[in-house]
Amino acid sequence: APASGGGGAALCLLPLLLFLPGLAAGPAGMLQPRDTPSRERRELGGLWSFRADLSPGRDAGFAQQWYRRPLRQSGPVIDMPVPASFNDITQDPSLENYIGWVWYEKEVLLPLRWLQGDPAPRVVLRFGSAHYYSIVWVNGVQVVEHEGGHLPFEADISSVVQGSPGALCRITVALNNTLTPHTLPPGSIQYMTDKSRYPKNYFVQNIRFDFFNYAGIHRPVVLYTTPAAYIDDITVTTSSSDSVAMVRYQVSVVGSTANSLSLSLRDQEGKVVATGDGPVGELKVLNPNLWWPYLMHENPGYLYSLEVKMQAQVGGALLEDVYTLPVGIRTVHVTSTQFLINGRPFYFHGVNKHEDADIRGKGLDWPLIVKDFNLLRWLGANSFRTSHYPYAEEIMDLCDAYGIVVIDESPGVGIKLPESFGNKSLQHHLAVMEELIRRDKNRPSVVMWSVANEPASELPPAAHYFKTVIAHTKALDPSRPVTFVTDANYALDHGAPYVDVICVNSYFSWYHDPGHLEVIPFQLTAQFENWYKTYQKPIIQSEYGADSVPGLHSDPPVMFSEEYQMAMLRAYHSVFDKKRKEYVIGELIWNFADFMTNQGTTRVLGNKKGIFTRQRQPKAAAFVLRDRYWKIANESSCLPPVITSHSLFL
Repeated sequence: APASGGGGAALCLLPLLLFLPGLAAGPAGMLQPRDTPSRERRELGGLWSFRADLSPGRDAGFAQQWYRRPLRQSGPVIDMPVPASFNDITQDPSLENYIGWVWYEKEVLLPLRWLQGDPAPRVVLRFGSAHYYSIVWVNGVQVVEHEGGHLPFEADISSVVQGSPGALCRITVALNNTLTPHTLPPGSIQYMTDKSRYPKNYFVQNIRFDFFNYAGIHRPVVLYTTPAAYIDDITVTTSSSDSVAMVRYQVSVVGSTANSLSLSLRDQEGKVVATGDGPVGELKVLNPNLWWPYLMHENPGYLYSLEVKMQAQVGGALLEDVYTLPVGIRTVHVTSTQFLINGRPFYFHGVNKHEDADIRGKGLDWPLIVKDFNLLRWLGANSFRTSHYPYAEEIMDLCDAYGIVVIDESPGVGIKLPESFGNKSLQHHLAVMEELIRRDKNRPSVVMWSVANEPASELPPAAHYFKTVIAHTKALDPSRPVTFVTDANYALDHGAPYVDVICVNSYFSWYHDPGHLEVIPFQLTAQFENWYKTYQKPIIQSEYGADSVPGLHSDPPVMFSEEYQMAMLRAYHSVFDKKRKEYVIGELIWNFADFMTNQGTTRVLGNKKGIFTRQRQPKAAAFVLRDRYWKIANESSCLPPVITSHSLFL
């Protein structure tokens, strides 16, 4: 989308983005902040002060050091809700398509108990996500910078706030949404040099992905405390047999050598079912309640609670830290034809989604999240892919609790240019996978990692690139299969040899042979047979679908009508039904709901491939999919046959 302001802006963005001195987010643990007997948390949602840097070089904020004093003293500010994207909040079209640095600020008063004590507690500032590149100051002191728009980052701000007079904590954030060939997702800045057609220094941000590049502080900002010596990270893996499960754990502690470290695993009634001690070990659970997917068991999403207690001597004080981690006991295994959860074949009948809604953009919104999960369960969907970036922890929590299976995808979408396969991009991609796995490694709902979506994997450099990324991912987490989602020709894909499951996107009769539904059976059957013959790996149809404008009808079906969307789905389904008896292990519709994109001649207020509108109202295709998913669930379920598409699991 075009950026407002002079073109000197883009030239100044990259040096600022890449070379500003600061503290990089380190490799510490990334436990989700929780209230415990030893920890407090405070969300900083609400209205923040906001200012876009409209200077020709987008660099006035740094040149004038806006972070050194209240932002309102730098010039005009407006109120901006957090969490939310800033693009659609105002009536200013230049802000909707703004590219460059924007500034946020929030002033909060801290409780005195956070600032006192011997030793005083540790105070941490955490961002669930901010898109894309963030630099954060507290009381004018830089505390962290972070690249990437979809994963959390945090900073220990104890020394800053405990050394400041009074309890005021002024948080300033400079945020840049520029995408380059080496960011994830990638993009590029293009200058329009034809002076007869464009203003001086006019530029646009080009992207190679089909969703709007919303920007802002998208997820909760939290202040939380821990004792000075604290539990930094917990890693859990599980295995099970008929009557026994093993929960293996590793706990890391920072600040002191723990005098004692004890663990208690409790069931949902609060009963202790296993105990352990020490930083590494395993817990034996008799007659375990396994974590099962939705519609695969009468009690899906069963979670135990693992309480970890640490005591440590710091100076003359005996400190105790407590952290409770939800734990689901389940196993995942892939064969040449099946995907097994707890030893039973699992068929993905689900959706692809986006974090996207009116006004708030990609900002976390609880009513929307709960509505979406109610729609998923109404639909009979048992799974989704986090297309095309990691979703909020709050969404992932509900997947764990409700038994919704997740293919957890990195922001590796739009990797199309040859320079995006170079070492600079590769190193950042490896770092992103480390952040993603550190955040989501303990989630039972996450059954597979996806490292990318529709990259140019037919390019020769893709072989080394994806071999490296996938090997790195497997080294970080040997317990889960790894994939990426391809739309390349089966004979030309250089990354496919390294995945555990083939995930393929295709839009026969839409982007290929548009309007010709009759080609679907032939082309889709050939697609599956070619991929399986070449790789002997199970296949998921990870995307398929058609745009439909709500209320647009045509019989016989024509493109963009609700009838065409239904007809395309049914044509795909007839092939799925044949191949799922062999090696097709899943189908994920594109998309759950309509979503916003950049403006273009093929997009009328965004992408209309949703089976629900952007406002979450069903199109006719939603009922087609609902009937199908409940039928599949009843075929494979061990539950009583009274389960129908009209049962309420809400």
